[in-house]
Amino acid sequence: MTITRVLIVDDHPLLRRGVRQLLDLEEDFETAAEASNGADALTLARDCRPDLILLDVNMAGGNGVDTLRALRESDSRCRVVMLTVSDQDEDVATALRFGADGYLLKDMEPEFLLASLRRAARGEVVISEQLTPILARILGRENPHAAASAADLTGREREILRLIARGLSNKMIARRLDITEGTIKVHVKNLLRKLGLRSRVEAAVWAVNQKVD
Repeated sequence: MTITRVLIVDDHPLLRRGVRQLLDLEEDFETAAEASNGADALTLARDCRPDLILLDVNMAGGNGVDTLRALRESDSRCRVVMLTVSDQDEDVATALRFGADGYLLKDMEPEFLLASLRRAARGEVVISEQLTPILARILGRENPHAAASAADLTGREREILRLIARGLSNKMIARRLDITEGTIKVHVKNLLRKLGLRSRVEAAVWAVNQKVD
């Protein structure tokens, strides 16, 4: 059984304790460390090498999106899921733009949180269901002409886009299509450029909204 080591980053001790207790009850999760601010999170991410980081958006000790951006700039390969109370358009858009692997709201039921974290650990994109309208609104505002450019996608790019919409990672798509992960990365880069989108998550939401088949 694969154990997912999790770094919990939140400035509320009670929230950290609750999430830790929830994870400790599961055989396939292990709490690697806790942090109350972005600076400590960056240090622990480097020293503890967690598989997954749960990161709040708004913290007294610094903005979670700034921490996310620093993690991506450091070439950290761990999965990063935002766990927050904020459902503001700008927070969602900015987090996904800077490479978050998911965006979950803190009011979700514990069993749904665990299920989402397991999916995130497998390489899937996880988004709270109630955020779908927000994502659709963001895409419509930032890229109102994307639908017209869908015709520019090749058959392979549309196939990959459908798998992205199902939450599959590059590695999982490569296995499914029996081609290299490097080739998948090239296709993803090209389809994002053609659609005028900035991230895999935006592509997944766009594909669902446009009913790409």
